[in-house]
Amino acid sequence: MESLFFLALVAIAAFVALIFFKGKAGSTKSSFRYAQRKQLLSPAEVSFYSVLCQAAGNENTVLAKVRLADVLTPQKGYQRSDWQKAFNRISAKHFDFLLCEKSTLKPVLAIELDDSSHNNKKAKASDAVKNEACKTANLRLVRIKAQRTYSVSAIQQSLANENFAHKGQDT
Repeated sequence: MESLFFLALVAIAAFVALIFFKGKAGSTKSSFRYAQRKQLLSPAEVSFYSVLCQAAGNENTVLAKVRLADVLTPQKGYQRSDWQKAFNRISAKHFDFLLCEKSTLKPVLAIELDDSSHNNKKAKASDAVKNEACKTANLRLVRIKAQRTYSVSAIQQSLANENFAHKGQDT
């Protein structure tokens, strides 16, 4: 009698667990719904992007909203936990634009379009992480102040000045 009672309890527990986990798995799949964003870039970024594409020249291509972790990786030699901490530090951040060699898509330089939102404490901390990550990886980072309009020649000059300033850091 006692073993029958025990089997009944096990069967009930298994049934409840099955329902619970099935409900949990089902709700995870169906409870998250997504909407497509209206646009990838803000109007200011779109304005800059079109001028940047012209300034980049025929040998380069411009990518937008590229994750730092898709371009940079923690250097070898870290313990696993430290490597993960370093990766986590950059994994949720992105470059506004990435200039790459057209033929290989090798990153040439990263570009950040800085507007007034970069003046708050959180943005400054994020900017500092990007600056340091790029510096240690020898990836040039150009910061351009957001404006109402841009000229191709001014952007070309900014990129040329940055290339000159970091010429010794090329790998």
